[in-house]
Amino acid sequence: MTSVTVAKFGGSALGVGGVMIPKIIERIRQLQLESRVVTVFSAPLIDFDGKASSMTDVAIKVGRSYAASNPVEIDVLREVYEQIAGKYITDSRYKEEFLASLDKFYRQVIISLKQAAENRRFVDVIRSRTLAYSGEVTMSYLMDYVMRSFGLKSSHVLIDKWPIITDDNFEAASFLMQESKQNSDHLLDLIEHNDIVSMGGFIGRTVDGLETTYERGGSDRTAADVAILLNDNYEVKIDFEKDSAVLSADPRIVKDDLEFIHYLSYNEAKLAGMFGMKILDPIAIKEIDDNELDIPIVITDMAKPQGGVTVIKRKMPEDAKEHNPIKIVTGKKNCAMVRMESISASHLAASLERDKQYHDFVKLSPYTVDDTEMTRMLFLDADYVRRQERHIRAYHPKAEIVYGRGVVTLIGDEMWRVPKIASTASSTVSEHDINILNLDAQEETSRILIIVEDKGSSVADAVKAIHSTRIKIRGLK
Repeated sequence: MTSVTVAKFGGSALGVGGVMIPKIIERIRQLQLESRVVTVFSAPLIDFDGKASSMTDVAIKVGRSYAASNPVEIDVLREVYEQIAGKYITDSRYKEEFLASLDKFYRQVIISLKQAAENRRFVDVIRSRTLAYSGEVTMSYLMDYVMRSFGLKSSHVLIDKWPIITDDNFEAASFLMQESKQNSDHLLDLIEHNDIVSMGGFIGRTVDGLETTYERGGSDRTAADVAILLNDNYEVKIDFEKDSAVLSADPRIVKDDLEFIHYLSYNEAKLAGMFGMKILDPIAIKEIDDNELDIPIVITDMAKPQGGVTVIKRKMPEDAKEHNPIKIVTGKKNCAMVRMESISASHLAASLERDKQYHDFVKLSPYTVDDTEMTRMLFLDADYVRRQERHIRAYHPKAEIVYGRGVVTLIGDEMWRVPKIASTASSTVSEHDINILNLDAQEETSRILIIVEDKGSSVADAVKAIHSTRIKIRGLK
């Protein structure tokens, strides 16, 4: 069976203004030696207001300004593409073709922004269309012509034949697998006739052809969805190209004794992504998992692709397990705790996941008050809870909502084998004068959660403290 690598390059991989494109071309050349390649590109980073910003963030800011009747300069939404084309597309015919597409996409952006101004709202398909044609779609067309200029045999997925079909929840769309498979002939044909195929992440289309977007981090989901579509026809793997492979903690927090993680299970990777590690969008793995597939995923350090690779699979073989049962220690600030009756909590959780496609919460171990079972729900985004307070209280008017919480998470499928691991971790935090508000350890979820007050550097301090004891905890085995 022919091999295909779905390689996703995010904004940081592209660099500000596409400065890392030569490195990306080099990586694609390496990948195509082993398989055909479908590249998935995020929107580029640009220098905006004196700092590196995602084009998506800039486009959202521009769109909201138009909706507030405060139109601003929008040339910024196309200039980076003209600059990259001028620098890296050396064939005049390719440059002419791309600039024609850029003009068409820019007109779509202008129309959408005018609609935002008229409606005084930057939402739904207006928002999705603006982001698509100022971001990922344009970038995927551009990168195809850049790759051709570097002598690669490539093509790009046409937006009119986009294979990622979603529902009409325009700003947080859900992937529709069967409808996408019915619309994948164009993608399959491109793969058969080219070494490399370029497409944009984050963007989908409804059955009726309207543009949609996933939630932020959605380019990871696109890579997973493409792999799902190709799985019946090819031997597929997914490659997320990053500026680092996976480490045992966030290097921005922990500076000493970091370990390179060679292997993660799907479960461990989902937990790490959910609780603060920027490995990949956990929903990307969830979509593979929900379809009962076992597609190998690799996280590649672009600076040293031969050695800096983390492999993620549904279940790791015995000889692929790490020496330390604690794979990762991570932390997340700005969380909120919601307490309510367990029956109400179950209904709320179902509503959030089914109706709002929201998954960034966990139900902690229940407790009993006056013969009534109560549940604590830890939300990993307090701002979301603030926006949804009315919806939450509709399920339980007396729900208690507490803000100012942070969570430190120990992750590892094999932690349950280690005696006293939870008590050792909690005592370590206490030794550093950090007050533990709640501790939740559940064997079946391969994680230990330590809830602390989100105040100052408390979360980072707790992460550093627990990470420093990983070697001692390993010795408990």
